[in-house]
Amino acid sequence: MTETVELRYSGDLGAHWSEPQSPFSTTVLGRRGSLKLFYPTLLSNGRLLGAALWVDRAAHPGQPLFNEATQGCLPMKILLAESADLGQSWSAWRVVETPADLGPPSLTNPILEFPSGRLALSIESNKHYDDSSPWVQKVVYLYSTDQGQSWGNPTLICGDMTGRLMHWDQRAGVVPDGLLMTFTWTYDTQAGVYRNIDRRLSSEEGRSWSAPENLGFPDQPSHPAVFPDGGVVLAWVDRYETQSIRARLSAGAQAPFEQASEVVLHDALRRKKCGKFSGAGQAIEDMFLWNYGLPFAEALPNGEAMVVYYAPQEEGTAIYWARLEL
Repeated sequence: MTETVELRYSGDLGAHWSEPQSPFSTTVLGRRGSLKLFYPTLLSNGRLLGAALWVDRAAHPGQPLFNEATQGCLPMKILLAESADLGQSWSAWRVVETPADLGPPSLTNPILEFPSGRLALSIESNKHYDDSSPWVQKVVYLYSTDQGQSWGNPTLICGDMTGRLMHWDQRAGVVPDGLLMTFTWTYDTQAGVYRNIDRRLSSEEGRSWSAPENLGFPDQPSHPAVFPDGGVVLAWVDRYETQSIRARLSAGAQAPFEQASEVVLHDALRRKKCGKFSGAGQAIEDMFLWNYGLPFAEALPNGEAMVVYYAPQEEGTAIYWARLEL
């Protein structure tokens, strides 16, 4: 597995992009691995702090990331690297130590910075590869008060100790006044359905939370784009109803995402009807449902929002982006 991370740079808000660069090693602590993803966060001190998810491919050679028999994962680690020149050069990796009872840690959000200067690293728990016990999944935060040099013990953010609900790919953002918001992709294992996206708010950097608010639309949320005035753009993937990627605008972290602001970024049903996709059977249909997704929204300096996602092209899969005028 040669999976790694490529970086591309744009000086004109995404109109043009540089050739890809691969500045990061996939060997960690002398072990062969691969990089699943990398999230850079621009801190208030002007430095970039990047967090990556590394998979140990040497532990179970030739095996897939996910063990379907046990629902366990290959060993994974959270890695950090810093840049003082906006990503032109990076420090060596350093490993974030996580407790063994979290299992292989998943990284699903960039590092969060609060007005106090405190940082939060959002981690989702998994089972070890050969662990056949019931899966009880949870989301925890690790906090740092020294710009990411050290991290404290996990703080539980959400989880269902009965094992019924899975809180996958939780996305989070901090508005300028410090209010923290999360958007969660929730799967009900008993009903076998994805629930609508929940929004929760914290005015205490995650130490306490509001009750979950059903936003009224499913299923996989994006990272939110947060603007200086507190406005928020959220994109999401709706695989089982409209089969599309959509986005809406909220006037603030606690305001509704107005339906009148909704835009369609990717219409998979239209492309399926017009494209060359062919085949029969449930496996083909399942493959179609998963060949688009993972939107990520970010606020741009000119007041627009950029949303990046993956979707099919004529041959294979491509990265797409859209700029939204608010």
